[in-house]
Amino acid sequence: MVRAYTQEHVYHHQWDRVTTAAWRKFTDPDTPAVLSHIVDVHTLDRRLDPDSGSLQAVRSITVRSPPLPFLLRRILGQDAVVCHCVESTVVDARGRSMEIVVRNASLRGLLEVEERSTYRPHPDRPEGWTAFRQETSIRCKPFSALAAVAEKVEQRCAERFQQNSVKGREVVERICNYLEAETASAAAAISC
Repeated sequence: MVRAYTQEHVYHHQWDRVTTAAWRKFTDPDTPAVLSHIVDVHTLDRRLDPDSGSLQAVRSITVRSPPLPFLLRRILGQDAVVCHCVESTVVDARGRSMEIVVRNASLRGLLEVEERSTYRPHPDRPEGWTAFRQETSIRCKPFSALAAVAEKVEQRCAERFQQNSVKGREVVERICNYLEAETASAAAAISC
């Protein structure tokens, strides 16, 4: 069984500001207090395609799980686990799109998670707003024969992912507001 869900959000900021904030999400000094489940982030590869002008990047992200359900604690012998994920990002500045795919690299024998996110100019206000769409699928593998247990694990994971997604959007929104204030302050200094 697979649990899947989609979330959408509209940022009332232009696309380049939102994507800049999304890039800074994990490096912002205030982020650890909000995204406390993020343990570590490293850029593994980054390249610019000279023909298309698109930026392609791969990062490793290490996350700490919430307390595990009783059955998983018994199987794994621990209350929480550390999971390693791989994030692949493609930014097409000309086409004004940013696509991110995150998959877990560890614990795949137990749980497969894939999260696809896109940032594009909003169709109604392309110069001022950004549409964000996130699609997540979660599959608990070893319990597929025990559908009720698998469903409960998948539901609990989905709830946690949705909660963390809200926190991530809040961080991006805060950074967008910071960037907007920074731009306004620089413009005011130039006009003086």
